[in-house]
Amino acid sequence: MATIEKRGDNYRIVVSCGFDVNGKRIKRSMTWKPDRKYTDKQLEKALNKVAVEFEAQVMNGEAATSGKLRLVDFIPQYYDNVRNTLAETTMVNYQRIIERFIIPALGHMKLKDIQPIHVQKFVNALSTGDYRQDGKSGKPYAPATVRRYYVVLQSIMHNAYRLQLIGKNPTDGDIITLPALGQQTTEIYNKQELAEMLAALDTENTMLRCLIYLAIATGCRRGELVALEWKDIDFDSGIVTVSKSAYQKKGEGTKIKDTKNHKVRTVQIPEVCLSLLTQWKKEQFERRLQLGSAWNGADWIFIQSDGSIIYATSPTLIFSDFLKKHDLPHKKFHALRHTSATLALSNGINIKAVGARLGHSQLKTTDRYLHALEETERQAANVFGDILTTKKRKQA
Repeated sequence: MATIEKRGDNYRIVVSCGFDVNGKRIKRSMTWKPDRKYTDKQLEKALNKVAVEFEAQVMNGEAATSGKLRLVDFIPQYYDNVRNTLAETTMVNYQRIIERFIIPALGHMKLKDIQPIHVQKFVNALSTGDYRQDGKSGKPYAPATVRRYYVVLQSIMHNAYRLQLIGKNPTDGDIITLPALGQQTTEIYNKQELAEMLAALDTENTMLRCLIYLAIATGCRRGELVALEWKDIDFDSGIVTVSKSAYQKKGEGTKIKDTKNHKVRTVQIPEVCLSLLTQWKKEQFERRLQLGSAWNGADWIFIQSDGSIIYATSPTLIFSDFLKKHDLPHKKFHALRHTSATLALSNGINIKAVGARLGHSQLKTTDRYLHALEETERQAANVFGDILTTKKRKQA
């Protein structure tokens, strides 16, 4: 949008039209001298009209001369345009994808020269492993990952199109053929796997046990668990308040933000979790006394050896190491959240209550667990079918 500055009897109209390759803002300006016969109302109307017309002229002129504007040169302006519309963690992920994949593949091309064929080749290269980094071919990326990277490129090109820097968006509509996602499965623990995993957990340290037990009992996301503080636990009522989430920012360690749906929720936990938390709080206090001035903690429940908050990604690594140590099948840490949901549903808790417990903003998000539950039931039916069939054969 044009900015207007009054200079004596004249007005200076300035239009920002992006950034150069060094990230410096590009500006175009003009000076307008109003007719002295204008009333204040006529002056305001005429000035706004001139500003709008000049902005359109500049943007159209930039579009006409943008034949020299490369995708890599447009990226700083793109960041500036979307920074206030994307969550901070999403922005960090977009920047990583752009810098590691999109710029190396398409950054050298002029925006106007990028056609659907170039986008399709980029998608195909990611899908087949022909995408090259540091002069070497990489591994094939999963369909969901390829689609995620494509969405980022689509966002860039759509932004350029809206600014009239390109006449047509090469990622619009169904132009590009994307890899099929196939059947999506929700990874959960069945009852036997859960029993084996919890039995192995009994031999581990108290903090790890608290982490896993809370993940199952609350269904909290990884970041929500990391962000928990002792003040969030009401030991009298057994209620946990989930009000924030931790995330990782490169070079800045663990950061805290709102929950995914920006809402605070409370979750009731069983006595076994409260007992473990009580034990861990006591152990943590004893450690704090031992470290004295070396203690670097605050009120965090899940901590590093000096009391500081663990990294937002730590639960994934800790859980993976635990499974390897006990020779248990690998599952993602997020499988504990899925397991929490399916256990609640299978024990008669209605879907709306489960969705509220998990912090879902839409009921359809919780529906996926019904499908996972149906799949588990089918597997159980097959097991019983095999047992009964074998028994019948033996009797015959």
